[in-house]
Amino acid sequence: MGFAFPNPPLPYLTTIKCQWHAPAQLAAPPQPITRRRLPSTFSPAAPSSTSRRRILPPPSYWRHAVLLTSNPTFKTLAPPLSHPHPHPHPKTPSLTSQTLDLVFWKVGLGICSCRYKKMETCISPYPSHIAGEQLKPFPERLYAIPPRVSSGSIPGVTADSYSKDSSLWKKHVKAYKRINSLLDTGRYRNIMDMNAGLGGFAAAIQSSKLWVMNVVPTIAEKNTLGVVYERGLTGIYHDWCEGFSTYPRTYDLIHANGLFSLYDNKCNLEDILLEMDRILRPEGAVIIRDEVDVLVKVKKTVAGMRWETRMVDHEDGPLVPEKILVAVKQYWTLEGNTTTSQ
Repeated sequence: MGFAFPNPPLPYLTTIKCQWHAPAQLAAPPQPITRRRLPSTFSPAAPSSTSRRRILPPPSYWRHAVLLTSNPTFKTLAPPLSHPHPHPHPKTPSLTSQTLDLVFWKVGLGICSCRYKKMETCISPYPSHIAGEQLKPFPERLYAIPPRVSSGSIPGVTADSYSKDSSLWKKHVKAYKRINSLLDTGRYRNIMDMNAGLGGFAAAIQSSKLWVMNVVPTIAEKNTLGVVYERGLTGIYHDWCEGFSTYPRTYDLIHANGLFSLYDNKCNLEDILLEMDRILRPEGAVIIRDEVDVLVKVKKTVAGMRWETRMVDHEDGPLVPEKILVAVKQYWTLEGNTTTSQ
């Protein structure tokens, strides 16, 4: 399967220890590499075995690697470095920079589909607006018009609507900070936006004290993850009817804008909330923005999950049907002790 990233998001990609030892395995890796990489950027490749004997790939590996990358999309900048010891001692604790077999690939062109699709041999020219030199330096690029927007690559998203979205999220985040005074303190370092859209929430809350994982649902009307990356942010595609690939208690704050309305009749509301509870740390916070009838159902469910909740009116007043549900996951044990710092 392809990786759940847009085309092409990454300025640098390493393929160290990817276990590509057989020619059949070598046929696939360059395809996701070309799709994920920005043009005129670099990818070091250094395969190494994870076995105890640390057996290095045979010379035929590099012959196949060079053959696969000898096409208009790759340029070999450095030949493979020879290993000083053809047969390393089994007790060698680690490989150093002098013992790694390295080859550098300069990625040129290539774009493919990704989520839930098998990898195909699809090397095609990049759209001209994706060229890396068009992106402004960070943090200026947070609010600069992304190339995908200015070129009209996303139907329904224009430079004007993008600017309005950014202004709207500045307003929303300002309201969040009035509701939760801890947002500016560094208390919440790992943050997730479950329905990121154009990345406006992450841009508005951006700080050196935190980072935001921007998730674009696979059923979203617009494919906006590429814009998120062009803003200098990070993110991933995901279907919230499934579990999210992360450890339990990873995130300090979870933000969900219109998520439950989006997944209405797609999967159970309870399943999404249980997954949120799994990845949220104890005493972590949740901010859910949605229609009031949806939030009433959410509030009823999370009451049984030992979340403390509070319903807040929209910043434009109580007559707006969209509301904000703020919740804190309580810290509790089997003995029944419950504490919360908020």
